[in-house]
Amino acid sequence: MTIQDKTRRLRPQAISQDIDSFHGLQTVSTYNTTRADASAANLEEVYQAMLISQQTETEKLALYRAAADAARLAEWEFHNAVLAMKEVVRGQYGSDSDQAQAVGLKKKSDRKRPSRKKQVAMA
Repeated sequence: MTIQDKTRRLRPQAISQDIDSFHGLQTVSTYNTTRADASAANLEEVYQAMLISQQTETEKLALYRAAADAARLAEWEFHNAVLAMKEVVRGQYGSDSDQAQAVGLKKKSDRKRPSRKKQVAMA
């Protein structure tokens, strides 16, 4: 038997086949084993535990997605509010003021003026 890597998820196809096998076992009325991990009662118990865990995962994933959406919208609202504040500062104090520089805008006088490139004569 190979070593099982329990850090990765099983393929949905493998789980589906396992569920089909479990349901098929329920039709076998003479099934009896001395292995505790393969008993019908243990199989029913771990099957129910798997269903509850999958349901919990789905619920938490939905909550995570909702929280991620709320955070994304809050980030955009904050960003737009900061952009509006910068426009107000530029309008109130001017684009060459220290206040504009304090909120992260570049002073108009600090901007590099465009310069003409010298044309090189082709021989």
